[in-house]
Amino acid sequence: MARAGVSTAPLSRLHSLPPRPSLLHNPQSSHVLLRPQQGKAPATTAAALPTAADLPELSLPAAAAAAAALAAAVSLSDPERRRRAQAEAAGGGDKEAVRAYFNSTGFERWRKIYGSATEGVNRVQLDIREGHAQTVAAALSMLRDSPLELAGATVCDAGCGTGSLAIPLAAEGAAVLASDISAAMVSEAQRQAALAQATAPGSTFRMPRFEVRDLESLEGRYDVVVCLDVLIHYPREEARAMIRHLASLADKRLLISFAPRTLYFDFLKRVGELFPGPSKATRAYLHAEAEIEDALRQAGWRVANRGFISTQFYFAKLFEAVPVASSS
Repeated sequence: MARAGVSTAPLSRLHSLPPRPSLLHNPQSSHVLLRPQQGKAPATTAAALPTAADLPELSLPAAAAAAAALAAAVSLSDPERRRRAQAEAAGGGDKEAVRAYFNSTGFERWRKIYGSATEGVNRVQLDIREGHAQTVAAALSMLRDSPLELAGATVCDAGCGTGSLAIPLAAEGAAVLASDISAAMVSEAQRQAALAQATAPGSTFRMPRFEVRDLESLEGRYDVVVCLDVLIHYPREEARAMIRHLASLADKRLLISFAPRTLYFDFLKRVGELFPGPSKATRAYLHAEAEIEDALRQAGWRVANRGFISTQFYFAKLFEAVPVASSS
């Protein structure tokens, strides 16, 4: 499926710090980072720090001073202290913070972003909505292009959010288990699914089975397991353990999206953390492609297809994996 901003087949939703104008969001799901626009410095709600886009307009000494000031500000920021406080307030570690966030302020924010209304939705949120839509379309395209027949296939949507992927899969006749750590998200997904079923009487729509569960407690065997924008909430070792567990549930296909870790994106994340916004959010973790691929390989899977989705305020990687022994 050829789309502007998409290389090969598809990519992911990225959660992060609360979206703010000029902050890069990177999606289940999902970070907020500064990202320069062509010819423009990203605006912020606080006093704008000089960026690379500003430097060509400055004298050499001024440019060096601006760069040094930015570097110092980044090095002096302490996002871990804020993140630890968020986790402690939620009653524990990353999982508890994710559950608390998406059952409160995070739910309201993401329901608005993933919805269809435009009133009260700013341009950053609209851009993230478009990025998420491209991610869902990309995942669907990968599955439709595979030898797998979606009608009748069993699918586990781990971290289903408001049902943006589970519902179109159900509309194609797949038997979907849609789970999420957030009860509020699952309730909204159920509501959206009921509306979809009501508007498509007599179709192949199969109502998904919805459950409030964390990823590690999922059980069963499925033709396909999908996990979009969830890994952004968890550090390296926890993410690897999640990949192993997801792989143990899948028979034919495993689709995983994540926020890619590169020097550029890592720097943007650090800069973005200087402007955390007033609302508490979950921790945001970037993951190197090689690490995700290695985790899949250790679980007996190989990457058969990969893609990248990037809009102005949204970016993600999507891997489609198959068992190592598979030829398709």
